[in-house]
This record gives sequence, C-alpha cells and structure tokens, in this order.
Amino acid sequence: MLRRFCFRLLPKLAANQFLLSIWGLIVCAHPVAAAEQVILKYSIFRESISVAELTTLAQTGQASSKIEAYLALVNRSPQELQRVLAFEANVDPVMLSQLLNSFPGEFILTQIGTTIHTPSQRADKEALRGALVTSAMPDGKLSLIEVLENYPTQEVHIEGDNLVELYSQLKGMMDSISRLQF
Repeated sequence: MLRRFCFRLLPKLAANQFLLSIWGLIVCAHPVAAAEQVILKYSIFRESISVAELTTLAQTGQASSKIEAYLALVNRSPQELQRVLAFEANVDPVMLSQLLNSFPGEFILTQIGTTIHTPSQRADKEALRGALVTSAMPDGKLSLIEVLENYPTQEVHIEGDNLVELYSQLKGMMDSISRLQF
C-alpha cells in the first residue's frame, strides 16, 4: 500500500518541483525593483540624489558636485555623510531576520522608519526588513548604502536631520548584538 501511495505521489512531486523550478527561473530573470533615487531632506531643503552617486561617495569619499552643493546648503560635510553611509556592522543574517520578525524588531523598524521610509510612508517596515536582511545575506555585513541599494522601491526618502542620531543608535545596537554573538 505504501509503495502504491509513493508511486502516485512521485509524479505530483516531480510536477510541483518542475513548476517551482520554472517559477524560480522567471523570478530570477526579472530582478526586483531597487532604489534608484534617494530624496534627502534636511529641514526645509530636499534634494533628489541617485543611489549611484551615494555609492560612489560611500566607497571612494568623492562627492558629486550636486551632493557637495546640497550639503553645503544644509551645513553638512560630505565626510559626515560618507561615514554614515559606509559604516559596516557584522551581523548574522538569520539572527537579524529573526530579530526583525519579533515584537522588539517591529519597534526597531518603526524607529528606523521615521528616518528612512517609502515615498508614501506605507509598508515601511516591510520594505526596511527586506532591505536589511537582503543587505546582510551575502557577506554578513550591513551598511546604510547597501540598505539603500536593496530598498525595494525606486525612491526612498531619508530624513537627514535624524540620520546622525539614527546612525549613533544603530551603531550602539550593533555593538551590543555583536557582543551577544559567540
């Protein structure tokens, strides 16, 4: 009887596996949308900056003329923004995912969402959770520039006035988490 059950089940499993494989190929062939523009807001000033420009600043320290002019207008330095963008924290992606899917994680996502959010300010937690975990996955490191590169909307808004404070809080939190890891 078990043998007959297995022979009936195998074709169904093979068909499901085939369908899942096809679905996986389709999903991989069409990359998920990622942020292309960052709307950086300081006080009453707001500027649209490409993620590529911010990536260059984070990696090389070279700010585009657009970034330099905007930061001069809001009395900030490119080095300050580079430090915040490039700060890396070592984090276990599985542990991060578990944390962000818990009650304290929801609170953390809400706090971060006041500084980094979607244009509509809807689904901020989901977008942040996805960007954070995706950023940590390949190498176990997390940085703001990676989060922006992996943010699942074409545009992401950053409240610059809160950015340095958020950086300090996250740095402290990451230091505490890394001490908990064995």
